[in-house]
Formats: sequence, C-alpha cells, structure tokens
Amino acid sequence: MSRLKPLVIILAIVVLILGAGGVYYVNGLGAVDPDNSEEISVTVPQGSGASSIVEILDDQGLIKNKTVAKVQARIGRYSSLQANTYIFSKSMSFTEIMKAINTGDFNYISKQSFEMKEGYRLAQNAELLAKEIPFSSKEILAKWSDEKYLRELIDKYWFLTEDILNKDVMYPLEGYLAPNTYFITDSNPSIEGVTEMMLDQMDKKLTERKDAIEATGFTVNEFLSLASIVCKEGGSNESEAPHIAGVFMNRLEKGISLGSDVTVCYIFQEDRVDLNTAQLSSDNPYNTRKFTGLTPGPICAVPTVDMDAVINYEDTDDLFFYAGPDGTVYYAKDQAGHSKNIKEHPWTKEDLAR
Repeated sequence: MSRLKPLVIILAIVVLILGAGGVYYVNGLGAVDPDNSEEISVTVPQGSGASSIVEILDDQGLIKNKTVAKVQARIGRYSSLQANTYIFSKSMSFTEIMKAINTGDFNYISKQSFEMKEGYRLAQNAELLAKEIPFSSKEILAKWSDEKYLRELIDKYWFLTEDILNKDVMYPLEGYLAPNTYFITDSNPSIEGVTEMMLDQMDKKLTERKDAIEATGFTVNEFLSLASIVCKEGGSNESEAPHIAGVFMNRLEKGISLGSDVTVCYIFQEDRVDLNTAQLSSDNPYNTRKFTGLTPGPICAVPTVDMDAVINYEDTDDLFFYAGPDGTVYYAKDQAGHSKNIKEHPWTKEDLAR
C-alpha cells in the first residue's frame, strides 16, 4: 500500500493538471464578453488561412486567449474558410465564429440591400442602387450603356441579344434586370457584380418560361417590351393585366397602333396622364400612339405577373381600354364605346393634381 500511495498522488496530480488544462483551454475558446452583443464588422480576405484569421479576429478584440485560439485553428479542421465581410460580437465564442466563417453562414454575413422596383424605369432604379453602392447613378447608367460590357453580357446570357444594341433603344438593359430585393455581401461591391446578380435572377425567371415565350412567337425583347407596357398600363391593378394584354394582342394582330400613353411617357422619362400635343406627336420610335408595332425595347422593370399575363392573355374582342380616375379599367370593342367610357368617367383637374 505504501508503494501505491505515491502513484495515486502522482495520478491525482496529473488528472488535476489535465483537468485544469482542459478548463483553461475551453475557457480560452469562450466569448470575450458574453454580455456584449455590439456588432463588429470583420473582413476575411480571399485566401485567408485559419492562423491569419486568428490575427484578424484578435485585432478586432474577438479572441479571449490567442495562444489557445492558434492551437484550435491548427486542429479544428477548418478546410473551407469563406472570404467575406461578417458581423460578429464579443458574446460569441471562438468556435462559433470559426464555424460561421468555415461555412460562410449567411446569418453572419454583412448585408446591404437594395431594391430593383417593379414598374420603375432603369434610370429610377439606378438612382436607388446608387444609394447602396459607391457609384453615382450616372456611372451606373454609363456602365449599363457601355457596348463592350454589353457584348460581354450578351455572350454570357442566352436572353440578351443584339436587340439591346439597337440604336433606337434608350437604355439597353431596360426591362432585363429582374425586380427584387437583393443583398450585397461584398465589402467592395462593383457595378458588374450587382448587375450580374440581377441578370442571374432574370435568367431563372425567363428560363422557367422559355418554351412559353417561344410559343408566343415573340423574341425575348418583344416579349419583355409588351410585358413592360402591360405593367405600366395596369399599374397596381394586377388582375386586369391579362385583359389588357389581350387588347394589345388584338391590336398587334390587326396592325393597329397600340396607342399606349405610357410608351410616350417613357420617351420623356416621366409618369403622367395629361400628355401634351407635342409629346403625343413625337417622332420617337417608342411613340406607339404614332407608330404601329412594339417599342424598340422594354420601358420598365418587368414583374413575373405581367410576363404571365402576356403568356396567358385573355381572349377578348376588345380593342380599347381606359383607366378611370379611381383605377377602374373600362374596355370597349370600338372607338365609339371607348369615347363613351372616357366621357362617362373623366379625369378632373383635381384627379390630375393627386
């Protein structure tokens, strides 16, 4: 027994040391301040290894014990560390932070958002985007009109064709950037990056409808042009879109001009009801009051509801429609009926001033 006693003591000491070491190690991986949830932005550059990330986190005050963190970085099997800008806090443990970086956890990625609004013209949406990325709307529109860049996009996306380079087209990418809310996760966003994000989304929407679009007999540019006109004419009254599309289909088939005021508004980059005589007589090819057929290109960001309205347009005998001041749409089969609708539901100066 006397010989075993020293061994027991030694074993006890080893266990205590290992236990204390384990506590020290686990504690060193813990949160710097469990009660501090203040957000801290951390940028992990491309190609960063686990060891260099420890240095970055330590500089931001997110490491409780740098030595322990270095050891964990070596043995933690962090094999797919994702470069990005993250939002962490001192209430997170080292292992939580490293897991987020290793998986590129979207919940921790720094996110700026911008909206490409349905029915907005490209110039309007460029102004919204300019508030979220370090470029002016003028710079954004210049990039979106740069022929070299546009040709690169044509090579990449099946739905972009030489149609967008038509000299009569006012804004080449008008109608091709899918309306949606987008998140920017890049700490240094580029115009090209956000543009392709929107085109990727449009790719999905159009690919889902590719066969249906081909069945209409329209090119993609023609399809989006008509859908954009339906969008602007219908406004927020989405239920009327298939009927409006049906009226336009009838007019196209009969070789009658679309007679759409919203296309004239597009020429002057404005939205109004009281267009003047000079505007209505414009020689611009977007003037469907004067010229038959479709516009050279779309006139706004096109939502899927209006794409589907063109694909599944309502079979109707109507050739005219008129939106009254309360938003109600009135249809007619001939000019006499159309004139009657206008007379019975006139716009007043008060309506126009709203």
